Amino acid sequence: MKNSHSYLAAILLRAEWGLSVILHLKGSPSSPGTLMRLTGTKYACGRGGCGACTVMVSKRDPTSQEIRHFSVTTCLVPICSLYGAAVTTVEGVGSMKTRLHPVQERIAKSHGTQCGFCTPGMVMSMYTLLRNHPQPSEEQLLEALGGNLCRCTGYRPILASGKTFCLVSRGLRGHPQSKNDGDRRSSLGTQESQLFVKEEFQPLDPTQELIFPPELLRMTENPEKRTLTFHGERVTWISPGTFKDLLELKAKHPEAPLILGNTSLGPAMRSKGCLHPILLSPARISELNVVSKTNDGLTIGAGCSLAQVKDILAERVSELPEEKTQTYRALLKHLKSLASQQIRNMASLGGHIISRHSYSDLNPILAVGNATLNLTSEEGTRRIPLSEHFLAGLASADLKPEEILESVYIPHSQKWEFVSAFRQAQCQQNALPDVNAGMRVLFKEGTDIIEDLSITYGGVGAATVSAHKSCQQLLGRQWDELMLDEACRRLLDEVSLPGWAPGGRVEFKRTLVVSFFFKFYLQVLQELKKLIKPFPVPVSALAFMGSWQHKLPPSSLLFVDSHQPLQDPVGRPVMHLSGLKHATGEAEFCDDIPMVDKELCMALVTSTRAYAKIISIDLSEALEIPGVVDVITAKDIPGTNGTEDDKLLAVDEVLCVGQIIFAVVAETDVQAKRAIEKIKITYEELEPIIFTIKVSRVPGLSYKVVESEVPCKLLNVRLIQGEVHVGGQEHFYMETQRVLVIPKTEDKELDIYVSTQDPAHVQKTVSSTLNIPINRITCHVKRVGGGFGGKIGRPAVFGAIAAVGALKTGHPIRLVLDREDDMLITGGRHPLFGKYKVGFMNNGRIKALDIECFINGGCTLDDSELSLWKFLILKLENAYKIRNLRFRGRACLTNLPSNTAFRGFGFPQGTLVTESCITAVAAKCGLPPEKVREKNMYRTVDKTIYKQAFNPESLIRCWNECLDASSFHNRRKQVEEFNKKNYWKKRGIAVIPMKFSVGFAATSYHQAAALVHIYTDGSVLVTHGGNELGQGIHTKMLQVASRELKIPMSHLHICETSTAMVPNTIATAASVGADINGKAVQNACQILLKRLEPIIKKNPEGTWEEWVTAFEQRISLSATGYFRGYKAFMDWEKGEGDPFPYYVYGAACSEVEIDCLTGAHKKIRTDIVMDACCSLNPAIDIGQIEGAFIQGMGLYTTEELKYSPEGVLYSRGPDEYKIPTISDVPEEFNVSLLPSSQTPLTIYSSKGLGESGMFLGSSVFFAITDAVAAARKERDIAEDFTVKSPATPEWVRMACADRFTEMVYICPLPLEPPSHPTPWAIFK
Repeated sequence: MKNSHSYLAAILLRAEWGLSVILHLKGSPSSPGTLMRLTGTKYACGRGGCGACTVMVSKRDPTSQEIRHFSVTTCLVPICSLYGAAVTTVEGVGSMKTRLHPVQERIAKSHGTQCGFCTPGMVMSMYTLLRNHPQPSEEQLLEALGGNLCRCTGYRPILASGKTFCLVSRGLRGHPQSKNDGDRRSSLGTQESQLFVKEEFQPLDPTQELIFPPELLRMTENPEKRTLTFHGERVTWISPGTFKDLLELKAKHPEAPLILGNTSLGPAMRSKGCLHPILLSPARISELNVVSKTNDGLTIGAGCSLAQVKDILAERVSELPEEKTQTYRALLKHLKSLASQQIRNMASLGGHIISRHSYSDLNPILAVGNATLNLTSEEGTRRIPLSEHFLAGLASADLKPEEILESVYIPHSQKWEFVSAFRQAQCQQNALPDVNAGMRVLFKEGTDIIEDLSITYGGVGAATVSAHKSCQQLLGRQWDELMLDEACRRLLDEVSLPGWAPGGRVEFKRTLVVSFFFKFYLQVLQELKKLIKPFPVPVSALAFMGSWQHKLPPSSLLFVDSHQPLQDPVGRPVMHLSGLKHATGEAEFCDDIPMVDKELCMALVTSTRAYAKIISIDLSEALEIPGVVDVITAKDIPGTNGTEDDKLLAVDEVLCVGQIIFAVVAETDVQAKRAIEKIKITYEELEPIIFTIKVSRVPGLSYKVVESEVPCKLLNVRLIQGEVHVGGQEHFYMETQRVLVIPKTEDKELDIYVSTQDPAHVQKTVSSTLNIPINRITCHVKRVGGGFGGKIGRPAVFGAIAAVGALKTGHPIRLVLDREDDMLITGGRHPLFGKYKVGFMNNGRIKALDIECFINGGCTLDDSELSLWKFLILKLENAYKIRNLRFRGRACLTNLPSNTAFRGFGFPQGTLVTESCITAVAAKCGLPPEKVREKNMYRTVDKTIYKQAFNPESLIRCWNECLDASSFHNRRKQVEEFNKKNYWKKRGIAVIPMKFSVGFAATSYHQAAALVHIYTDGSVLVTHGGNELGQGIHTKMLQVASRELKIPMSHLHICETSTAMVPNTIATAASVGADINGKAVQNACQILLKRLEPIIKKNPEGTWEEWVTAFEQRISLSATGYFRGYKAFMDWEKGEGDPFPYYVYGAACSEVEIDCLTGAHKKIRTDIVMDACCSLNPAIDIGQIEGAFIQGMGLYTTEELKYSPEGVLYSRGPDEYKIPTISDVPEEFNVSLLPSSQTPLTIYSSKGLGESGMFLGSSVFFAITDAVAAARKERDIAEDFTVKSPATPEWVRMACADRFTEMVYICPLPLEPPSHPTPWAIFK
């Protein structure tokens, strides 16, 4: 954003505005004609947790006089904090209209974009890295991208694009050979493998980057010393120019907080409604950034960012001997994983300390390291220790209201002193810790006698907790096993957690308390061995696992037929049509549409009760707020208010927290949300209130499918039974639900711009809600920022409510959900509870299987019927032929938001039950699980449980290719050998087959239409009924049209999906979007070519432009193509039919390593072989496989929904809900497509791969359970255990039971007082 500062200065109207508001400003109140509209910077979470809004801020360092470039998230950056700074957005980096930057070019051409909503943030993180390090290391690349989330790609192609800039970059073409891989090409065919050609990229030239604005340079040469004050509507921002002025202001406004990075205060103001009338910004105070080095320690200014602190500590570590840098190294370890690069760039050391969050990663280390805080006020200076009393907020050890923290002194460590830091979080990077710790021990010189000991924990109380009493009791003791046992018992007594403690996971946290100390014990033993000779060290210490270093995965393997004509784009890795626009921020999403005349904003009012009667609603205060126009209630709906069981707007009663009651319409979004705070709703609680499957209030639907029922006792088999729990999953599409409804001036017509997978459903719902004909409503979908099933049904609800507002007010209505509201309202994947009984032989052959599944449908059935009946039950058998089967299912009603469609639609949950049965049988038989899988897989042409015939040849090929490509059997032996040598860390490996049924179980859902126009200049416009969700459907459709019309793709264009162009469309879902719409496009093109045949025959050597002059001969150059759909039917009474058009086969092998002491795991390698037949676009298809796999991996390992006992969703943002990050990608990630496979049913013998890869993520889950089973076996614990997904660190740690978990269960929890009879959270 070149010269952005001058513009920003002109529109500083509200001190409380953030940078993201300014960038998206569509017209300022003072100057409605002035537009900024830099919409490339996306707004997604509002908490700085997803990175979609990343930009680069540049400032001149007053000390070094160098220009510093750093990435920040605009949703947290107060606009007033940018005085003197230059802001560069993605638009300033490069554009399609001017010149692409190499970062933008490479991420697009490396196929690193799908939906594209996160891409501008990715580009800006990489761009900032390159401005600082033109040839970065791979570690720096990972660090730079650690704060950017992507829900589509699986990250691998994004990393591949970044690796092209790295100083040392591993092979970018083909498959990286492992030691035991052999010649993989021989088994996978003679196709060319190429991801991209690095030589084709334009080089990076640092001399051509934007310069720092000269006017800002002049400002830094003569810095403004006067105090700057910015007045907002409710907040005043004061920025003093001198240290003296700051102290005077703090004395005058002692309650005013100091704000630098806004990473703590900002989220609190947003989520908790905290409002501070005065904010003091010390950003211009150079004294707060002073760093001084002495012989005994290091003093760091409180204003230094955490990123600067990291650099300062790294420099000091390189200068000093190791014995003096123990504390610095411990701090560095946590700074690498603390939050994200963007947050570390913004957050200050002083702010981190003063915030005193219970989960602080640095305070426990600073406390044990005897850090001192240097405080200053008008009265003078003083020093206080960063002690347990300060961290607890005791007045005697705290700052006085008029004092500020000037700097922090961290002393050197000394010889015979050891400091370590520990943390465990839901995932490795960018996640708040469940528990962290700082530990320090000082020995009497030349001995292992404890002279001083300090242990501090975070995450186990309201503040950082010091185990001072335990440490004092251990002074003078030897560092040995007796001391260890006593220390653990004392720590559990002193660091106590009640069962209702905030954050839950009490047993897990207590286990980590002693597990961390044991890790510290082992680390110190290893250090003592270096200093005291001879010094006995137990074997467990020698095999101790240190910290993991994540590595970049190599590139994936792409297949292109070497014999294909160059002019034919089908089957080639064509770049996503919008790839370059994604990378430049020019791709327009729903909320990027400019403000229209008289537009109003809408915000939703939702229930705060799980099951209650609405007694009264008081709107009086809300309607008095300036700018509030109206409130939309159920009484304003002229037509149908949803269905009897599922209302658009609640009437009389609410069934869950988050149910929509009414909507507020105002001139601005801020005014609408402020009005919501003033609305008073009185409820009367109803009973019973039910949240879990096991005690569901009313059973919903039930169904069963039976192959044959023969009692196990007649089969003379062994019998086992068990349970499987699969948690729900949030869609977490990067673009939240949003809609813009524009009423026209006549005939009650409406234009609706909506982010949806099913515009026809939105159209129909709005029609019935407003009681107007469907033909008056046009829905437009340009592109969708991710859907995954969550934008099939829900957008119709928001579209209908917004349409009621537009009809009532006569104004256009824009409704954009915040991330918190989106997650609270919309529901997600159905949680599942499964029970199984399986009869089997000693050789692993399963003779009988009985599975009963219960899914949590939420407060209404919604898609539960379809998910249960037509998908989950029919797909349970997966790849196995079992003669005696009974599958039963039931949808349960609870008082949670209604769950809905999600990628895979029941298959990922249900099939996990089946695979768990296989694993349980293998354990009982003493066989490897893969042997039992092979024993029971389909082998010859056969029929499924519902009597649909199929040929499993491709299934077997995928299985065998995966075993071969992954060197599975050799690696199985290596895993077993590793586990014999390591007690506290274990590896696991698993290979999973898959038979995924594609499509809807109904013919009518497989029809599609397309409209193709040929214009007289030879250009062609293609329109079809599919929606671009990031899966590349528009790209594939143009590839189809290009082949059929035999013209270059450059002649073709797709504008949008519109119900006015192609009516009565089917939802883009069930993996058939490209299949059926491709058939329709093919049909339309063939019709047009048929019409052009006479012209072409007359002039066979003519050009395309000459042929299309057929218009002058009265030949229509417009055609509608239609595909009647695959035949699919199911007789539900008989349990027989052909419900699915075809199957996608695949197999995945994953290897992991777990830390038995913390439950953490790392993904070592994944190999996937997928049967894509003849891929329309292998780059896009492999991207779909990778993205689905990573999303599935999240379902099975990290993504956990947490509800309060009152039914309030706790996990409503990226802070609490952890989707996989870039560090979760397997260190080696190989994907290949099975060649020479055919399916004549589909377009060019291709297959839909949008969903199938999801379940393959379970290979990571089963690799983890394999490692857990190895740990349990070594500890003589039963190898069979209740399977629970996700396999979080908590589940893994507690499953690896040992003496530390036993200590936790032996030491009782504090008794719960009567006022706290319930746990902190319900985990779904």
